[in-house]
Amino acid sequence: MIRKNNVKEIIKSGKSAVGTFLKSNDPSIAEVVGLAGFDFFVLDNEHVAMSRDSMVNMLRAADAVGVDPIVRVRENATVEILQALDAGALGVQVPNVDTKQEAQDVISAVKYTPIGKRGFSPTTRAAGYGFMDKKEYVETSNEETLVVCHCETVQCIENLDAILTLDHLDVIFIGPMDLSQSLGVMGEANHPKVLESIDLIINKVKKANKAVGIVSAPSKVQEYIDRGVQYLLVGTDQGMIAAGAAQTLKQAGR
Repeated sequence: MIRKNNVKEIIKSGKSAVGTFLKSNDPSIAEVVGLAGFDFFVLDNEHVAMSRDSMVNMLRAADAVGVDPIVRVRENATVEILQALDAGALGVQVPNVDTKQEAQDVISAVKYTPIGKRGFSPTTRAAGYGFMDKKEYVETSNEETLVVCHCETVQCIENLDAILTLDHLDVIFIGPMDLSQSLGVMGEANHPKVLESIDLIINKVKKANKAVGIVSAPSKVQEYIDRGVQYLLVGTDQGMIAAGAAQTLKQAGR
């Protein structure tokens, strides 16, 4: 059943939320990151093949420990967004949003009327399988769902001022790797072109009174927070397992 979105509350209060990407489909991983203290996780349905059943189980695990689940959908498609939210995600993170119309399409798919055009079924998991009052559910969903659009191309940067005029757009998320590709310096996340573009995006989003997000190394989280970044994704579950495994072997002298 739809519940309070703590990440939205953190952002509205002017603070920063810290999450991580989950690429596995084991619900225990969702529980672990929640119990570890992450504010949220982003279930990566873009880069990982994950069934709908697996997604639902990951969302159930998130509810069990109170961590906020956001789903990165495969593409900016109504059915992708609809099924993630109906399953109980508290928001969606959408890649390749390059124009104002594409951003508006995301908002329309996330929100019910009168804000958007999301298809309505009162018997979904998000609606408590029909046990939640319909009007209350619609109002709560419109209030609590988080809309995160990626900005990861030159085209998006060129259209960013127009995109930022949209109501109900919560977070502009910077994808440094895809941005590096669009700028012709693929894989060079610290290239001056990329860093200049990141600075430009951060400044534009903050000026528009929206929240900005980015992928960050753990050591740079505080630096980004000091710059006003409010939606931070630190590593991945697979990356943390790999780093922990390597460190364990090192400590064992292997």
